Amino acid sequence: MAAPAPLRQRRPRRFRERKDVLHDLDDGELIKRYRLDRAGIIFVTDLVRGPLTNPTGRNQVLTPEMKIIVLLRYLATGKMQLCSMDDLGPSQQTVSQVITETLMALSSNAILTQFITFPITPHETQRKIVDFQQIAGFPGVIGAIDGTHVRISAPSEFEGEYVNRKGYHSINVQVIFDAKYKITDIVAKWPGSVHDARILNESSLNRVVFGRGMVPDGCHLLGDSGYPSKKWLLTPYLRPQPGPQSNYNKAHKITRSVVERGIGQLKRRFHVLHGEIRVQPPSKVCQIIKVCAMLHNICKDRNIYIPAAEDDEEEVDDPLPLQPPQPPADQRPREGLLYRDEFADLHFRNDN
Repeated sequence: MAAPAPLRQRRPRRFRERKDVLHDLDDGELIKRYRLDRAGIIFVTDLVRGPLTNPTGRNQVLTPEMKIIVLLRYLATGKMQLCSMDDLGPSQQTVSQVITETLMALSSNAILTQFITFPITPHETQRKIVDFQQIAGFPGVIGAIDGTHVRISAPSEFEGEYVNRKGYHSINVQVIFDAKYKITDIVAKWPGSVHDARILNESSLNRVVFGRGMVPDGCHLLGDSGYPSKKWLLTPYLRPQPGPQSNYNKAHKITRSVVERGIGQLKRRFHVLHGEIRVQPPSKVCQIIKVCAMLHNICKDRNIYIPAAEDDEEEVDDPLPLQPPQPPADQRPREGLLYRDEFADLHFRNDN
């Protein structure tokens, strides 16, 4: 009878030593690497501590703080491999799993709506109006709206719908900024081929907020010529006449530049939005975009600066060429244009 084969001894698992970044790095280095200081990281962790707490008693389980740090490093750089290379410890597979789990927790509607809110009360709207009017004297503005494209890898389904006018795959994101560069509304779900005007028309902003009169009269958004003119959405004149129209255009351009600079700030803060986001499906990219917007607002609330750009980072947004105007779905383009004429004549008859 043959002797039984000797039992193979199981090798003990070896874990890389993990750096305690919250205690080893000062606030300046934390902001450079993770875009938040120590208090900010703990604040964000506390928002989702429950869902991110693993009940298992296994060794080397990532704490909620570490999961947030891993996600922040990815959003700051756009490179998953850096999360496992920077002495944080997790393997590439674990990093991917942690990013998915943490994105899911932070992108819940209950979390997002705490930090991204559109002004609708008289007190809120009046405060926005005052802030915007200080820029160039343009009255009644509560937000500046624009679209920006976030590059993605080719999706496996409906691939052609995601190709934008520059020929690359993207998500077309509608975003509104206030005068202090905080995001008050964001729509991140549409493929890159979809026109800005359609995104606006299908949004709850058009159908509910302004469509049902939730915002006080006299409140406006400023948009470029890719949007239809409405009583609540003021666009520039394509061929302004001297006088009120030219004065209107001058103030409009200066005031609306808030959204262009705001998009630039968002993409500089979270470099993942600059390059191609190589995750699937596109709905996960949309989670990334919305979480970056929320974290941007948290940074604004906490007065956290944007770190100086690294050598490989772009400094400004790279927008697509201006889209030609499209008539709104309600087929009432003249109403908005006539309102704009009355508005310009009332407020910009004299050069401000």
